[in-house]
Formats: sequence, C-alpha cells, structure tokens
Amino acid sequence: MTMSSLISAMIAAAHAAGEGLITDRERIATLTIHSKAGAADMFTEADLKAEATVRERLMTHAPDYGFLGEEGGLTPGRDADHVWVVDPLDGTTNFLTGSPLFAVNIALARQGEVIAGVTYVPAMNELFWAETGKGAWLGERRIGISPRTTIEESVLGVGIPFATKPYHEQFYAEMERLTPRVTGIRRLGAGAIDMAWVACGRHDAYWEQSVSAWDMAAGVVIVREAGGLVTDTRGGKLDLMNGTVLAATPAIQAELLSLIAPVGESEA
Repeated sequence: MTMSSLISAMIAAAHAAGEGLITDRERIATLTIHSKAGAADMFTEADLKAEATVRERLMTHAPDYGFLGEEGGLTPGRDADHVWVVDPLDGTTNFLTGSPLFAVNIALARQGEVIAGVTYVPAMNELFWAETGKGAWLGERRIGISPRTTIEESVLGVGIPFATKPYHEQFYAEMERLTPRVTGIRRLGAGAIDMAWVACGRHDAYWEQSVSAWDMAAGVVIVREAGGLVTDTRGGKLDLMNGTVLAATPAIQAELLSLIAPVGESEA
C-alpha cells in the first residue's frame, strides 16, 4: 500500500484539524456556540478553526483548487475542474455532548466527481481513506463492504431529519416499512461516519433525504472503492449538490430503494 502525495496531504490536513478538535473538546464549556437555524443546527469556534486548518494545509498542496467548506462556503479556484469539499467537524452536536462520533471530512472532486476522500474520527483514532482505483482503507488495512445479502440480516444507518429539516413524513413512512424487516437501524449523527461504516461492513447501507455535499463527499469514494454503490435516494446518478444520498451494498440496494421510495409511490 503506497499513498499518493494527494492522499498524504489530505490525511495530514485531517490529522492536524483532528488534533485541534481533541484539544478544543477539553474546553467545551468555554467554546462560543453559534446557531445556524435553531438549537438543532449549531457550529462553534472549533468548527471554524478546524476548517481554517484544513484549508491552509490543502492550499499549500494545491493552491489553484477551489474550496467548498461547510462554514465558509465556496471559494472558486483558478483551476475550475478541482474543488476541495470539506466538513471540518461532522457531528457537531455529538462533539458538544461528549460523543466520540464526530469526524473531519475531506474530499477532492474533479468536474463534480469525487476522486479522493478522507474521513478521520479523532476521538476513536480511526482514519478511513480512498482514492479512485486504489481501494478503500481503514488506516493500513484494506476494507470492504458487508457480506450480508438480505434486508432481514441488515443493519442500516440513517440520517433522521431534525427540527429544521424537511421530509419528516417521509422518514416516518420509511421507518414503518423498514423496522419490521431489518436487524437494526442506527442514527450516528454524523453522516460521513455512517458512510465509512458501510465501507467497512459495520452497516449494510446508509441513506439521508436532506444532506449537504460536505457531509457525503468523502464517503462517496470510500464506499465505492470498498465495493458499495452510491446513488441518490431514487437510485439515480449521485449529484453532490442535490441533497440526497444512498450508500449500500449491491445485494440490498434495489430492495432498499423500494422501501425508501417517496411517500405516495407504490411499494414493493
């Protein structure tokens, strides 16, 4: 296993940001907390600092690339084909409440297609990474999707819509269809970790009906390189900016698509 200079730079940026987050977690009581759209959607000075750290490291590696960050938005680059897509702290609520399930997510998109991704979970010291054509990895160990083959055996991850998000009726319908069928449904509170867990076989699928590009981008290439499928929640070609994602093993994808079909459409 030989890392490219690209992946090495992304990992170094993720580690630097992660170290800062661990330090900031020790002083949560003193952090300034901001609200984007109510108490369910927050960010802190730790988010801002982590994004600045990632941006500085990545710009040193490739100064001409664009940068799309959760906190700072899009800064176009001189190279219009390449954009870094970064969530410096996926799982802010987890971070603030003491859960270890938060991550630094860094992806590189070329003409809208993700070609490299890193998801670093600093509190658990887990580093997931992938580059197109080079496999998916957890640290130095190559990973692959779950061998389970049926919905009944499956453990699924889901993004539950919180107070400021849409599609609550859709979520209720999905749970009514799925809970009698599956082994388990989990909500980790950090979509990129859900996708990494699909890649390493801890989950058989993950979906969300209202998700941002920076939450899913790193996981797209990690899941695909692990042998999984990533589409929108209708089974169509994934668009990072379209707001939905389904990452699943090929064995259950078609049936799962029927079970999360929009309310009002015929069910399998």
